[in-house]
Amino acid sequence: MNFITSVYTDVGIKKKTNQDSALVLEAETDFGQVLLAVICDGMGGLAKGEVASAALVNAFRDWFKNELPELICEELDQQAVFNAFGNIAFDMNARIGTYGMNIGVNLGTTVAAMLIINGRYYIMNIGDSRVYRMTDTIAQLTKDQTYVQREMDLGRMTPEEAQVSPQRNVLLQCIGASDIIKPDFYTAPVGSGECFLLCSDGFRHVITSEELYSRINPFVLKDERTMLESLKYFTELNKNRRETDNITAILIRAD
Repeated sequence: MNFITSVYTDVGIKKKTNQDSALVLEAETDFGQVLLAVICDGMGGLAKGEVASAALVNAFRDWFKNELPELICEELDQQAVFNAFGNIAFDMNARIGTYGMNIGVNLGTTVAAMLIINGRYYIMNIGDSRVYRMTDTIAQLTKDQTYVQREMDLGRMTPEEAQVSPQRNVLLQCIGASDIIKPDFYTAPVGSGECFLLCSDGFRHVITSEELYSRINPFVLKDERTMLESLKYFTELNKNRRETDNITAILIRAD
């Protein structure tokens, strides 16, 4: 399986620093081409969020280069991948939390990480960064770990109320600022021509799924140039609609 990818990030219209971090790595293995994509959103309102997101991205980079090859040589299955992802999350939660205590500040980060290998994707999510899948329709693969999502699940809030709630950015957990974290994991086969979008919440707060699919779908995303143009288009649309957060997204086409 081969991949076409594009990454774009923007500080946005309000914040002075970009607390988002993104990573895309590819390698040739016995299972064919392998791809790792990671989006981390350093927590807005928490000091040094950019440090937390960059540290977590670097941990995934090190794992991809140093530990994934050994994992492939031994036994690569669903549980092995999810155990590896979970170990990164638990280790970095402790490290970032300890660093914050030592310097007297709170810092944290979300993470949406996806490994595609041997015709299958493996996703870990903590927080409210998202992964979408585009085939003949658009599907949100991850569920936000947020206060408003929990209220919707309990039937105490409608999607329309959640969209405008002043608590829409309140996370139930994140790496570095939570004593206990519980990642969500997802896996499924990947079909040829399918596209995936990983994004921080700033990329999609004021954009509907229908709008995303109109320009981010397998029928139009044929090359890297088109993919990058689509990411830039939605970034500028977000800014024109007065989105105040950092804006970051990764596009992937699998063939």
